[in-house]
Amino acid sequence: CAFPLFLFYFYRKSLSRSSVRSRMSLKSPKAYSSLQKGAVIWDPKPLQVKKIFEALKKGLNEYLEAHQAELDYLSGRHKDTKRNSRLSPLSPSLSPFQKQIRSVERYIRKLEFHISKVEELYEAYCIQCRLRDGATNMKHAFSLSPSTKASRESLVELYKNFQGCTEDMCFIEGALEVHLGEFHLKMKGLVGFARLCPGDQYEVFVRLGRQKWRLKGKIETDDSQTWDEEEKIFIPNLHEQFEIKVTELRGLATILVGVVTCDSINFFTTKPQAIIVDITELGTIKLQLEVLW
Repeated sequence: CAFPLFLFYFYRKSLSRSSVRSRMSLKSPKAYSSLQKGAVIWDPKPLQVKKIFEALKKGLNEYLEAHQAELDYLSGRHKDTKRNSRLSPLSPSLSPFQKQIRSVERYIRKLEFHISKVEELYEAYCIQCRLRDGATNMKHAFSLSPSTKASRESLVELYKNFQGCTEDMCFIEGALEVHLGEFHLKMKGLVGFARLCPGDQYEVFVRLGRQKWRLKGKIETDDSQTWDEEEKIFIPNLHEQFEIKVTELRGLATILVGVVTCDSINFFTTKPQAIIVDITELGTIKLQLEVLW
């Protein structure tokens, strides 16, 4: 049977009311790495965005809890100091504890705003995702009904709405990336036991989307390792995983040791993460990194 047209018109009005860029004051898409020219992603990935959002929110809440505990500790110390102090409570000068307390309070307010902004973006993303799914279902329903002028016009309008939802979802993904922070990677070295010999030279190439880090290292006679660069900052990406490539340098020749990918979903935490990646299939050579978010 034909799809009820009044439902279609209701859907179209609700879509226009829910347009992300008409309701949210977001920056130009040029500000976001996912929406730069040549890197536009017109295939939103709601499941991936959900995983990143949950990991991000969990990490932000960990920071919030840690600073709230610090605030409680400083407040308790300040009360004890004030109780034992001979200074007048009306003294205009601020004690060191008061200055620290105010600083922590400001940071907590920033964290709370950060969390609320991330939640707002994800809520808008979910709305557009549901509208997009609704447009898909309506297109399917119209395709099963007899072809008429009205149904063809409705299909054209639904296609425009589907494209609009897709564009808005990509726009929100770019806006969400701005709130992902930074990953500080620190090179800890290769682990290979008998596979690593004094004099061996290796090149490690780490890539996250368009961001690249290439560094060279050498195994010294005392089995220590020297690397020409030890730290690098990466901006998290919703759609890309870390790609790590290790090659052995032998004069002018290079021998591929292995290529692996590493998901960053577990990096959104307050504590530095020690990452050990198997470069070879048998795990005879491993790469050790430290990640701080």
